[in-house]
This record gives sequence, C-alpha cells and structure tokens, in this order.
Amino acid sequence: MTPAIQVDNLAIKYRRYLRKTTSLKDAVVDLFQGSQFESFWALRDISLTVEKGERLGIIGRNGCGKTTLMRAIAGILPPEAGTVQVNGSLVPLLSVTGGFQHNLTGRENAFFNGAMMGLSKQEMEEKIPDIVEFAEIGDFIDAPLSTYSSGMRSRLGFAVATNINPDILLLDEVFAVGDEVFQRKAKKRVEGFLGDGRTVVMVSHSLERIREWCDQCLYIKDGLVAAKGTPTEVIATYKDDNAATAA
Repeated sequence: MTPAIQVDNLAIKYRRYLRKTTSLKDAVVDLFQGSQFESFWALRDISLTVEKGERLGIIGRNGCGKTTLMRAIAGILPPEAGTVQVNGSLVPLLSVTGGFQHNLTGRENAFFNGAMMGLSKQEMEEKIPDIVEFAEIGDFIDAPLSTYSSGMRSRLGFAVATNINPDILLLDEVFAVGDEVFQRKAKKRVEGFLGDGRTVVMVSHSLERIREWCDQCLYIKDGLVAAKGTPTEVIATYKDDNAATAA
C-alpha cells in the first residue's frame, strides 16, 4: 500500500545572519558589501514513512528542527536535498491563521482556503454554518479579518481547517491557541479525526498527549533523527537524553 507520507534523506539549510541591520546606514553598507551570514543545516538526512491511518508524534527540544520538518512535509519549505512525497489531501495546522488575508472577510478567507483544497463553492456554503458556530464569531464572519482579535482569528482558522476533512492533518502545537474552553473544543475535534482513521502527524511538548494519541514517535535532536519507534520507547530515550544533558 502506498504510504501517506514518504520522506527520504531530507536536508534543509538555513542562513544565519551575523549582523543585524538596524539603520539606513547599515542597509546601505549591506547593499554594497553584501549581508554577512553563515549557513547551517536545520535538518540532515531525515527519512521516515507514515502509513495511511498512522499517527506519528514528533518530539525534541526547541530549535531541533521539528517545525522545519512539518513545513517541509506541508510543501512550504523546499528541500536542499532529498525528497518529500505526500499521497492524499493535506491540511497543515502549523499556524492556524497562516493562510489568511487580513483585507478579506472571514467568510472570504474560508472560501479561499476551501478552494485551495479543491472544494467547490457549494461545498463551502454547506460548511460555513458549522465553521461560524465552532469559531463562535457570529456576524463577524462577514467583517474584515483585520477587525478580529487574535483569539477570533485562531478560532476561525482552526474551524476552517478542520472542516475541510483532509486525508492528512499536520498539527504543530495548535492547542496553544485560544482560551481554555476553545482548547477543549479543539482537542475533542482532533480526537474525532483520530477516531476516523485519518493520518495525523503532530508536534507537541506534551509527552503524555503524544503517548495517548500516537502509535509511532520520532525524536529529532540537532536536525538529526535521534530515535524512532513506539511512543513509550522514544519518550524514554528523550527523557534519558535530557537527564544526561542536565547532569
């Protein structure tokens, strides 16, 4: 059976600028001399297979490359080397409002995101009532996004993304958004996705959530795969590693 996600020998390189431009003079100097930067590998030689219906958790310390990997799977970051193949419709909840346009209304943004996923206008019309109800934004659905609070934007983004019903869902700490009530609603909705047998890849600092929701786990350290296997095995390795570093 064709896997949902296949990543082979993935590598991604970033630029780290050595001098920050803080004035017009600095900008002019950079224009003639060139910006000073050094390259570093955010990810190196990453290979993984996610089968259809599998739930993969990704753990690691801040800055290890977790979000970079998710962005590569989502097609946002092109690989420096290696390949990423995705089979099926995919919604990345890496930033719940990342694809929104502030000059458009909430409704227009919902339709735009639906069209990007191949949904028809009629299909989105049918989904709008549930989106409005879940996001709890009422008549603001027809107001420009620029008038929304950050919480309203987060709720709308989550409601739109999870109503599109993709084959593959990418989650990157999405439960850090919204108030406590919304977080409980979001958790319940994601649990519905898990129960439907969809493919889910999630990044979380909550090891208990990874243990509860995922059947496979990947530990990334300094841009490399440090361990992969069952959540129990990989989380134990991660904790031992952290304890040794702190000692």
